[in-house]
Formats: sequence, structure tokens, C-alpha cells
Amino acid sequence: MLTSITEGILCCLTGKAASLVLPLESSEPSDGFEFVEVKPGRVLRVRHIVPERQPIETENDSGSSVHCKRKITVYRNGQLVIENLGDVLHSEILQCQDGDLEPCSTVEVELADYKEIASSPDPNPVPPPVPPPPGEHKPAPPPRRRRRKPKRTVVIDSKRVISSCKGTHSDVALFFVHGVGGSLDIWSSQLDFFSRLGYEVIAPDLAGHGASTAPQIAAAYTFYALAEDLRAIFKRYARKRNILIGHSYGVSFCTFLAHEYPDLVHKVVMINGGGPTALEPSLCSIFQLPSCVLHCLSPCLAWSFLKAGFARQGAKEKQLLKQGNAFNVSPFVLRAMMSGQYWPEGDEVYHAELTVPILLVHGMCDKFVPMDEDQRMAEILLFAFLKVIEEGSHMVMMECPDTVNTLLHEFFLWEPDMSRKDSSKTDTEKTVAVSDTLHTLKINKVMDK
Repeated sequence: MLTSITEGILCCLTGKAASLVLPLESSEPSDGFEFVEVKPGRVLRVRHIVPERQPIETENDSGSSVHCKRKITVYRNGQLVIENLGDVLHSEILQCQDGDLEPCSTVEVELADYKEIASSPDPNPVPPPVPPPPGEHKPAPPPRRRRRKPKRTVVIDSKRVISSCKGTHSDVALFFVHGVGGSLDIWSSQLDFFSRLGYEVIAPDLAGHGASTAPQIAAAYTFYALAEDLRAIFKRYARKRNILIGHSYGVSFCTFLAHEYPDLVHKVVMINGGGPTALEPSLCSIFQLPSCVLHCLSPCLAWSFLKAGFARQGAKEKQLLKQGNAFNVSPFVLRAMMSGQYWPEGDEVYHAELTVPILLVHGMCDKFVPMDEDQRMAEILLFAFLKVIEEGSHMVMMECPDTVNTLLHEFFLWEPDMSRKDSSKTDTEKTVAVSDTLHTLKINKVMDK
């Protein structure tokens, strides 16, 4: 602690960060590690593993063609109405104990009547009803709805081919994106597991994290700057079918790539990513303090992260945190990352436009991301499956690697069974109305064995 305070004072006097994250001296690929220069002087460390695959016969893996059509209407009072007009899917990974398939996790909510205020009178007023004579009781008339004018309407109409992605398929690549304070090392269990199954895996260190370069300007850590870095990594390693796996802040970058490249992104996994709201930095956060002050508080911040990020805080969790090189960034980078989380485009409509199948994984003990935020995400997305791990927290992929790996593998192999679709309901319009106070969703809990 005394050392941190001393270094913090030096940081204040010199105006420089006391500790920087620098790339390794050797740029030669070693154990799958590569260094990619996304911009002049901006180098990211990437772990890229291409397993040796045995020659296999060409399989008929055309997949199932799904008609994705939905109408998204935004009203001036802030309400969002989503009408799903395309195919209705049944999920093979959401199974009851008796083997019956559950329908796709779609919520149908009735919008409450919009109450008018005095400053907005009804243009067609209706005279008040005449009270009934004493002794007579008439049923109350149904509430009258006001005809609202939509603020914006978005129509999505496309067809998507969803197929099983096996490790033997040479056109499949898995991208793993960590969040604030993490590194590619937090994915060690997943990278080893899926590379042994034959998958090609790619995991970068964000700028200022792990062994990537750490520019000393705050503009280098805005959402848009980091998103462009990941765009360059994605374009360099992308195959025909790509699956994005993001954790925490990394989920926002996966959403960005899925929106930008709908034909290349095949599936997405969001681990403790939060709700589908636009990003905006908090002005009252502790991370708004000067970097030198944050450096003095770094032991307390690391302890707080350990306590909030893991369900248990034993020797095993401390070792996982050390091995994962998590929360091991300079105070300047940490402050710039938190202050740069500005992404106004990433609102509910932006997420509702996604037509890619998405698996949501949530740790029940997560103190950073509440459960209702992932529930809200599942309500907004078109093809979303929410899985909850009871014994996991924010760093669930490190706490419960076997459970997370199993869930991810099942999702990669999942393919919709359109033969079970009821033809009489193909053209049935389903309306999903989402309000700020209603969060209703059936949650499937997964126990970590």
C-alpha cells in the first residue's frame, strides 16, 4: 500500500502513469500469440490458434433458412413495440425434463394505457358518461386508447441461414473479446477447450490491456477507437461463419460487429453484458478521479473487484485473477476506458435490429450486472436464449469453465428444427411490447457440477 502511495505521488509530480502495459519484446509468434499493428504505433497482442484438422468428407451443412421479419416502432412516450412477423422457432437447447421443446423465449406484454396530461388535451374529446340511476349497476366500459403517433419505425426483412458449427468445419472461427481491465488470458479455459475440439480461436488484448501497447492519450480508449481496433482484427481473421463471444464491456463490441457484418457473424454469445441500453459514462463514478489518486487506491480497487467479480473470494479465485491477468492495467488506462464508454447508437432499437441467434449467459451472483438487465436483453433480441449459472458471478467463465464451455458448445452446434414449426402459425403476427417497468421472462437455471 505504501509503495502504491509513493508511486501515486510520483505520478502526480511527473504527470505520467506509474505503470504502463507494454508489448512483449519479441514479436515472433509463440504458442499461438501474434502481434498485429491495427494502426501505426498501435499494436495488439492476439492469440490465434489454428488446430490441425483431419481431412473430412464434405457434409451437407446447408442449415435452416429462417425468415427474419419484424417491425420496430418507437413512440414519443418512450415505449417500444416490436412485432415479429417472420418464422417462429423452437429451440433445441431449451429442453424440459420430459424432453419436450420449449418455444423460443419471446415475451408478450400488453402495453398500459397512455395517460394524458393536461397540457396535451385529446383532439376529439368525449363527453363524460352519464352516471346510472341509483340501484342499477352497469359494467364499466373498456378503457379508451389514445391513438399515438410513432416517433420512428424500423422494418427488418431478411432471411438467415442458421447451421451447426462444428470444429471440423474449416469456415468457422471463434472470436473472444474481454472487458475493462481484463485480457485474453481470462479465456484460457475456453481457448484450450475449443482448440482441442478443432475450432479456430482468436482472442485479442484490447489497447492498454495484457501485452498490447498502451497509448498515453485518453482518445485512444473511447468506444469507437476500440471498436475500430476490433474491426481490423475481425477483418483480418474472419472466416465464412464467425461466432463472437464477449464478456462485460466486450459484449458491446460484439454487438457492434454483428450489426456491421450481419452476413459474416453467424452467432453471438453475451456473458454478463447487461441491458440493451446506449452507453454513457457516469459522471459520479470513482473512475473520474485523477489517475494518481486511482493508483493510490489500486489495492482497494483490486480487492473490490475480487469481492464483486467472484462468488467466493478464496485462494483459488485469487489465483485465477492472477493467472487471468485481470484488473492489471494502469490507472490512466482504467480511467480512460471508463470515461470513454460513450455509444449513443447502441440503444434498444439497435439491439432489436439484430437477426443473429444470441446466447445470454448470466452468473447469478454477479454484483456488477443485475439479472433484470440480461432479462431485458432477452426480451429485445429476436433469437435469444438466456442461461443462468447459479454458482457463477461476473467472471463466470473462470469460476465455472466446464459449465460455460458446455453451454457454448451446445449453442455452437444448435440448429433450428423448422420441421416442427406449425404451418398454421407461420403468418401469425406476434406483438412484443416492452415497457421500462416490466421484465418477465422464464429463466432456465444451470447448475455447475
